[in-house]
Amino acid sequence: MIYPIAGLILGLVVGFYLPISVPVVYAPYVSISILAALDSVLGGIRAMEEGNFDTLIFVSGFFINTLMAGFLAYFGDRLGIQLYLAAIFAFGVRIFQNLAIIRRNMIQKLVSKRSEKEEENSAS
Repeated sequence: MIYPIAGLILGLVVGFYLPISVPVVYAPYVSISILAALDSVLGGIRAMEEGNFDTLIFVSGFFINTLMAGFLAYFGDRLGIQLYLAAIFAFGVRIFQNLAIIRRNMIQKLVSKRSEKEEENSAS
């Protein structure tokens, strides 16, 4: 679980401190690709929390989702349709669902640890 979180934090720090600018023409493609990558990372964290993480599924999902989202934005741009909005909506929903599940799992773990401690203290 530490690797996806460390990678996310490292990417945010590097992106914040390095003066990298993206041309306006590529902004929709980069933004949708970042959302796809964030969705994959949060999905990986969720899978680790639930105990069913698979590296192959994570890596393939990360790259395929990112490339497909970029292609969808490009294809929609070529057609004159803002198809990337559909991907933004889908990834946004999945990101918030994954965050909610991760939060719920963490709270359940904290509550169960607290109740175990209380049981140990009362048994002593």
